[in-house]
Amino acid sequence: MQRSRTLPSPLRLAAATATALFAGALLIAATATAGPAPAAAPSTPAPSLPNISPMPPSTPTNLRATAATSTSVTLAWNASTGGCCGVSGYDIGYMPAFNDYGYSVSVGNVTTTTINTSPGTEYRFSISARDDVGHRSGTSQQLTVVTPVASSGDTTPPAAPANLTASPTSGTRTTLTWSASTDNVGVTGYNVYRFDGWFTSTLLSTTSATSYSASVTSARDQFYVRARDAAGNVSIASNVVAVTGGSPNPGGSSSGPATSSSPPAPALSCRGTFTNTSVWSSGFVADVTITNTGTSPITDWVITFSFGGDQHITQSWNGTWSQTGSAVTLTHASWNRTIPPGGSATVGLYGTRSTTPAPPATIYVNATACAA
Repeated sequence: MQRSRTLPSPLRLAAATATALFAGALLIAATATAGPAPAAAPSTPAPSLPNISPMPPSTPTNLRATAATSTSVTLAWNASTGGCCGVSGYDIGYMPAFNDYGYSVSVGNVTTTTINTSPGTEYRFSISARDDVGHRSGTSQQLTVVTPVASSGDTTPPAAPANLTASPTSGTRTTLTWSASTDNVGVTGYNVYRFDGWFTSTLLSTTSATSYSASVTSARDQFYVRARDAAGNVSIASNVVAVTGGSPNPGGSSSGPATSSSPPAPALSCRGTFTNTSVWSSGFVADVTITNTGTSPITDWVITFSFGGDQHITQSWNGTWSQTGSAVTLTHASWNRTIPPGGSATVGLYGTRSTTPAPPATIYVNATACAA
């Protein structure tokens, strides 16, 4: 006989399911009460944010000229490394020597570029790096290049005259002397220039000798010399010397100062200090401060000194700078050209060094030695 099977009704099935769920819930509750909770599944850590602190790129190094023609200079340098962010490019600043204007060129993330120039001109170049968010590195050491006058033939300029001196350093006339230059073909003479300390150079003479007697026309007169070869190439300028005084007759003879019924101006009196405000393994920041300790204003001041170490200036503020070897010349800005009695003027310097940054032994203002 066949046995029939009775299927559960929907109501009975639902009740059975509810009973099972209830039992399962009791089992879970009992487990949670009776023992420790199971270990949580390992989580994935949140990604770290990029470093956005103000860390600029490193300063470009080994700025050099790999080629120079009458109309261009090709520069190369060692690449900077990024600080917080990637290096995006470089800014090149350059200016003709003994001028108060300059130029700037921006390039991408490269390590060489060619700059358009003029023939027979001395240029001073420096470079800094920038990153993706606008941070800028320090400025490289300055590179000085003089372009040849022609694009073929003799394109090598003579070496710069060295050790230019002036004697006396005040009065209506001074005798300039310098060491002879060398050239790959031969030096034919020297160009002697007067510089007004701002932007005007005057060619005083061409001479085959290594000395020249020059008239002094103002209290801010500066002098420099360039060697010249037969092709017309000129050298980088010598160091600059400053001479105080002045003559009402610049083209007159050297027989002596002109007579005058006016009383002589009070002697210049000053105190000069050189302070390293920050020093690190490859550079320095310093202040050069001149205080007028006399009774009359110091006008159109020019500071000169020689470094005691291998410091090399790359930037300045509150005045303009030039440097040949260890010899430094700092010239006032347009707004601080006069230092009243009891007043002072400070020029800030930023530069590179590898040896101990020794301060200068003596600081001069308008060729007058200042007390320390």
